[in-house]
Amino acid sequence: MLLTITTTHQPATDLGYLLHKNPARLQSLDIAAGQAHLFYPEATPERCTVALLLDIDPVALVRSHRGPAGEGFALEQYVNDRPYVASSFLSTALSKAFNTAMNGTCKDRPELPDTLLPLEATVAVMPAANAEQLQRLFSPLGYEVTTEAHALDPTVPEWGDSRYFTLRLRHAALRLQDLLSHLYVLIPVLDNDKHYWVNASEAEKLLHRGAAWLPQHPDREFITRRYLRNLAQYVNPTLERLLEGDEPLSEESSDFDSLETANPSGAEATHNLGQPAAREKQSLHDIRLDRVAEEIRRLGAKRVLDLGCGEGKLVRRLLAIPHVEHVLGMDVSHRELQRAQDRLHVAEMPPRQRERLTLTQGSLLYHDPRLNGYDAAAVVEVIEHLDESRLAAFEQVVFARAQPGAVLVTTPNADYNQRYETLSAGQFRHTDHRFEWTQAQFREWAAGVAERNGYRVRVEALGPEVAEVGAPSQLAVFER
Repeated sequence: MLLTITTTHQPATDLGYLLHKNPARLQSLDIAAGQAHLFYPEATPERCTVALLLDIDPVALVRSHRGPAGEGFALEQYVNDRPYVASSFLSTALSKAFNTAMNGTCKDRPELPDTLLPLEATVAVMPAANAEQLQRLFSPLGYEVTTEAHALDPTVPEWGDSRYFTLRLRHAALRLQDLLSHLYVLIPVLDNDKHYWVNASEAEKLLHRGAAWLPQHPDREFITRRYLRNLAQYVNPTLERLLEGDEPLSEESSDFDSLETANPSGAEATHNLGQPAAREKQSLHDIRLDRVAEEIRRLGAKRVLDLGCGEGKLVRRLLAIPHVEHVLGMDVSHRELQRAQDRLHVAEMPPRQRERLTLTQGSLLYHDPRLNGYDAAAVVEVIEHLDESRLAAFEQVVFARAQPGAVLVTTPNADYNQRYETLSAGQFRHTDHRFEWTQAQFREWAAGVAERNGYRVRVEALGPEVAEVGAPSQLAVFER
């Protein structure tokens, strides 16, 4: 069985640093019932490929009882596909050969593990029920998936295709650690004859390697069940723990969302907004949502995405707009979606109103075809909850792949933070924020996204403005 991983990142030979494997050397290591060989078919500054080749000993499989159980077929222990196709052996070899890379560490180049790379992986022979199953497993993770079916017997074409495929995965911007984790989990999912016992430690491995992406995968239940061999004593608690780990994508409120606190000078706020003093006490989050809803009304959008919908406050506003025909609210948190169901009284909605709404779990870091075909997308106080290194993946998912007609993004303005007396220098407004941008940083990011993806953009202030530091929040409106 053969796996290759290729990058065209410059210099491409950084792949050797990430994997802790010298491109100039052939390395071999012992694995269960055979050996794994590591080598680089190509290693230039422009393109680098690492290969992991497993040499499985069929006789050793039987002697060590690591092969098929052989139930119902006396020769199955001796006549099987184990030495040739990707199986649990390959997953074990990945962990043993690339353990440091899978853990996201690189002693010599500590910045490399978080670098988004163009990556291509090829698994020479992969068993699957059909090509659609491979698409279903890998496409939601952002991969361009290509499969090549293999004939059952090329000399007897009327027998048709076998259940074996060559699988090629391409991703424009992904951490190597993520690719390895995806392969580590999903290869055993396609293997119905694992060579190891499934027990509590295997459930822990699944939680460890899948925690960052499995809760948002549309087929997370199928993946969990197949990985754990449908053993209910492990499957059910593991699924519960995966979902319990969810955190809402959106920032519904924080200690700094009150404009009365945010702007100590009520007179200045009233003067700048040209509104009565009562406006000072309006939630900053409500101002964001009202402005986004107003913009969607102006755009005339009929199909709208609320990405990071939380408990559904923006969804409620969107459903009140007559020309909005359908709203898809998505959040990474199962609990937040349940709160949205309850607070929007979805179960009590008239049938025609209920047809206008879809609430679904999902991630903004992995391609999701359900996001295609919408007129507008709202991303309210979400991006600052993502690691800055993952924003390229977010850009690919929303702007390059889903391509809504308009995208509205709000985020805090870090320039304004000095107005908060209880906020220390360098401290973020919310404990889950990974970054907070100044006005200049947000404009620079927005301009780059627009240029790369065929949008025009304008940026505006949200909330009462103060000289020199601007408003507490900021909005970018992207239009194709």
